[in-house]
Amino acid sequence: MRTDQILTRLERVFARLDREPERPAHLQTPQMSRHRVVLLGSTFAFYLAIVVAVLTTSWLVRLDWQIMFFRPYEQWPQVHAFLDYLVVLGQRGPTAVMVAAWLGWRSWRQHTLRPLIALGVALLLLNITVGSVKLGLGRLGPHYATEIGSAELFAGGDIFPSGHTANAVVTWGILAYLASTVVTRRVLSVVSAVVSLSVGATTVYLGTHWVSDVLLGWSAGLLILLALPWFEPLIARSEAYVFELRELLRRRAETGRMSAPVASALTPLLSAGGKWQLVRVTDPAEEPAPATAAALAQAAVPVGHTPAPRPAAVLSARPHVIRSERTPVTPVGSRRPAHTERATARGTAPRPVAGG
Repeated sequence: MRTDQILTRLERVFARLDREPERPAHLQTPQMSRHRVVLLGSTFAFYLAIVVAVLTTSWLVRLDWQIMFFRPYEQWPQVHAFLDYLVVLGQRGPTAVMVAAWLGWRSWRQHTLRPLIALGVALLLLNITVGSVKLGLGRLGPHYATEIGSAELFAGGDIFPSGHTANAVVTWGILAYLASTVVTRRVLSVVSAVVSLSVGATTVYLGTHWVSDVLLGWSAGLLILLALPWFEPLIARSEAYVFELRELLRRRAETGRMSAPVASALTPLLSAGGKWQLVRVTDPAEEPAPATAAALAQAAVPVGHTPAPRPAAVLSARPHVIRSERTPVTPVGSRRPAHTERATARGTAPRPVAGG
């Protein structure tokens, strides 16, 4: 008799969200193949061509000014509100949080830190490469241009290349880069390409970037994704280091003991001034027995301090009686003492102590 449980579609979806018992063995890292090297070289040549075209104020700069005077946001104002929200997909903060949340869940599910570390490396490369070119060229945006037909370089700006475009390429493209299957990688590649193209075109529509800014942003983001396989050894070493550190901290928490380097570093601080001494236990056999309470109390006394001796307790030799066995004491007569000398001095007879 067959007793296999038939799962519904929703149950199968939740089953895929459960954590795997161990790290999957089929996870493969992309390699720097010949095809990837050719794409990297072509993209870098395109990157340099755009930079040279802007530096020489060529036809690309004239195209920038023509589109700026065309003012797309005035030609199609009905999509302005929608594109204001669409451009958020290229901002660093919201996109990094969303992608990091997804990759964090993947890291937890597959027992690996590679997705999060790869995202961190990609964003670090993005900040270094794009940020340095932005500050180095200092190009002004269309809304701040001062001379018609000029490339507006070295004027204190920071819009060349487009950071929104490059960030959209990297943050959404890293999902395709880290995909575990070929089909998923292809689907995510198409999705990330559509999002990146849309964000770049939206910045041109809003008038915040020149066309050349967007072209260079696409190239900068693609260069980072194509060069990531070169950083896979660094990512693997970082992951191994984090796991080793976690195991070390776990062992310390289980044993509850301080490591030798930490104890050696704290000894000069706690022994400063000759007031206290730090005794570091290096061998379990050398640990004091729990019954030696007097020795532990003596170790807690500051160096050079002699405690004052306590007086010995004196116990009475009489037997102790309870309250009910004690003899009651009842006062007789008045409690006021007699002043016989006063009465004698006045010449009158003294009053009796008790009675009338």
